[in-house]
Amino acid sequence: MYKLLIFLCFPILMFSQKKIEGTVMNAQKEKLSLVSVEIYDSQNKLIKTVTTDENGNFILENVPENSVKLVVSDLEYPRFEKSLDVEKQNEPLLIILKKEVQDIQEVVMTKQKPLVKRKIDRLEFNVENSNITSLNVWEILKKTPGVTVNNDVLAIKGSTGILVTINDKKVMLTGDELKDFLENIQGDELKSVEVITNPPAKYEASGSAVLNIVMKKNKIEGYRGVLSSKYTQTQYAKGSAGISQYYKKNGLSVMGSYNLGTGTYYREGTDYVHYVEDQTRWISTMNRKDRARSQNSLNVNIEYELDSLTNLSLNYSGYFSPKTYGLYNVPTLIYNNQDLVESNYTTMNDHHSRSTNNTLSFQADRKLNKKSQLTWTNYFAGNNSQKYQNVLTYLNFANQSPGVNNFLTNNKNDIQLYSTQLDYQWKNDKWEVESGSKYSFVKTSSQLDFSDNENGQLQFRPDKSNIFDYKEHNFALYSSLAYNPGKWNFKAGLRAEKTDLEGVVSEPYEVNKNNYWKLFPTLYVQYTTDNNHQFGLSYGMRISRPSYSWLNPAKSYYNLFSYFQGDPKLKATIIHNLDFTYTWKEWNVDLYYRKEIYPSMEISFQEPNTNSLIYHYTNIEKGQAYGLSLYKNFRFKPWWSLSLSENLEHNENYFIGIDNILYKNKVWNWVSDVSTTFTLNKNADWKLEIGHRYNSPSIQGTFRISSSSSAYLTMNRKFFSKKLEASLMFNDIFKTSGEKISTKYANQDNYFLDYRDTQSLIISLKYNFGNQSVKNAKAIKKAEEQERM
Repeated sequence: MYKLLIFLCFPILMFSQKKIEGTVMNAQKEKLSLVSVEIYDSQNKLIKTVTTDENGNFILENVPENSVKLVVSDLEYPRFEKSLDVEKQNEPLLIILKKEVQDIQEVVMTKQKPLVKRKIDRLEFNVENSNITSLNVWEILKKTPGVTVNNDVLAIKGSTGILVTINDKKVMLTGDELKDFLENIQGDELKSVEVITNPPAKYEASGSAVLNIVMKKNKIEGYRGVLSSKYTQTQYAKGSAGISQYYKKNGLSVMGSYNLGTGTYYREGTDYVHYVEDQTRWISTMNRKDRARSQNSLNVNIEYELDSLTNLSLNYSGYFSPKTYGLYNVPTLIYNNQDLVESNYTTMNDHHSRSTNNTLSFQADRKLNKKSQLTWTNYFAGNNSQKYQNVLTYLNFANQSPGVNNFLTNNKNDIQLYSTQLDYQWKNDKWEVESGSKYSFVKTSSQLDFSDNENGQLQFRPDKSNIFDYKEHNFALYSSLAYNPGKWNFKAGLRAEKTDLEGVVSEPYEVNKNNYWKLFPTLYVQYTTDNNHQFGLSYGMRISRPSYSWLNPAKSYYNLFSYFQGDPKLKATIIHNLDFTYTWKEWNVDLYYRKEIYPSMEISFQEPNTNSLIYHYTNIEKGQAYGLSLYKNFRFKPWWSLSLSENLEHNENYFIGIDNILYKNKVWNWVSDVSTTFTLNKNADWKLEIGHRYNSPSIQGTFRISSSSSAYLTMNRKFFSKKLEASLMFNDIFKTSGEKISTKYANQDNYFLDYRDTQSLIISLKYNFGNQSVKNAKAIKKAEEQERM
């Protein structure tokens, strides 16, 4: 009988189940995603929980009671609570979260830790107002989940072919220049870092992943500024000083910053080559010391709100290093098969270099209506560099008279890039459409002049000199569609790119032309359960085009027996990325697979006939990797937190050896980064962080790279009502970051030991002046995506 009553009452019970829906946004009317929404019954027992979607919307279905308590919580905002009568709640809720801000003598104080948010197409590491903003941007990147830095090379999940952008604009620097540039950007200018392993169709297809550095927008009315200085003691001293100024009034916002750095850079190395043919060993000791006279960074950004629908922005950034110079003294000992020194030579390398990088962009945003907008962006970048060296070699070989060899090289490079892009976006509560087109043109010119000594006179050598000119046109069309019905989120896109390129080599004369169309699909699926478990699946196809310097076939000599050479016939690398993600209560897990077709990289090989060690940039056959990434931030106490970032990967590289045999280089690689942070006083203005990074052995083409580690300590303290900030940092405390990079197969047996002088003591000071209050603040519209190079 009771079963019959339940059956008869079931329709009534079903219709009595109510639902609560609404939207969560902040005071600037920005819709907030991944915010936790919970309801509790009259006994304060948790009934249901969901998270908001990308549009800030949430739906709590099948609510069993009428009187409930709604709780909305997010790490960036104070907890929101509201009592509801479900039967009377007929309209969707609008919940506005406001940050907890205290004005203490015009200084803003907010308390939070770095926040990680998983979006459908990227991982966002929000560092604004966190305890790591006292570091520079380079150090912050080292702490970003999924990002590793090995030998000053950035990588995402083991892949080094990444595109680095600032506010979606490509940074036209690589290697040491990129590191110097990012070190000169203060962390308090940074809002977040976006790690995009499968970039959507809107982004340039180049690079296996995108690392986008998002700078803060000026939200403070009036004028304010920041004075900063930094002293770094490694083997030698380095220092920098800078000023940042901000002005905002009505529709005009202006920001300008300048930073000057100077110092001496040191690097220790040992090269070892074993020639199995004659059983000799060549061992060179090279301790490199370079003095940078001045490193200048300048950034200016102007934004103007023409009217309520139109926003204009102009940005300039520049980096200028007029002279870096050094004199290397490199002794080389040659051991015979009896392990006795039978010959030697000494290389004296006197050199200097200069570099200039300028970027200028203009952007216009126009809102067509409440749902759509149009963005037009123009971008120009120029990079000019020169490297000069005078190499003197004193030869003392067995059974030969002592001799002297002298050669000079002067290498000039000039790169110019222009791009224009038009983007359209339409968006409502559930659907989003993006579409656009882009054209870019790049022109590079590289000239190498080589002279050597003949009969006591330096003579220009046309056969060893070279002029390399390169042009590339790229036209792209893209479109993407996103659908966000609630628990499920979907996004798919397609980008088509046409590339026309031409490379001309003067010696020996050769012309390489190529043009091709490529399609780059992307697909994303994300599902969020009622109890906050979030699952994601994404696929993306990418292309990694060779850097222009890698295409230059000219031989760049390190010494009489070693040089670097590029390849004008380098193929573009096609990359397939597949990712499965899981997120729950700040647990971020990523299971991934990456396949690379003809990856390009630097390899080394030795020539027994000339006793030369050659570093060559070329394509290998293929590479593939699969792995698991984990990131979690634990908060044990209000004053104590711990951050855990782990990545375990199996990596394989296949290459054709010098003996024309296919070789397989493989390894299990583990990268670990653990840090713990302590707040040392009640005002939260004195903090201490201790951390440790570890890299297990890894591979790159023919190379096998040994393990390395680094322990660090950072202390940060604010004084005088937060206006003065002092930081102290110890890096590589135990001097364990050195590596051994080796090649051993067939008749190849060589390695080099490398230590980049990372053990350091850093003292930095920052002083805030002017208006530091966020009262009457108005958010500035975020800039859109730019270019590739």
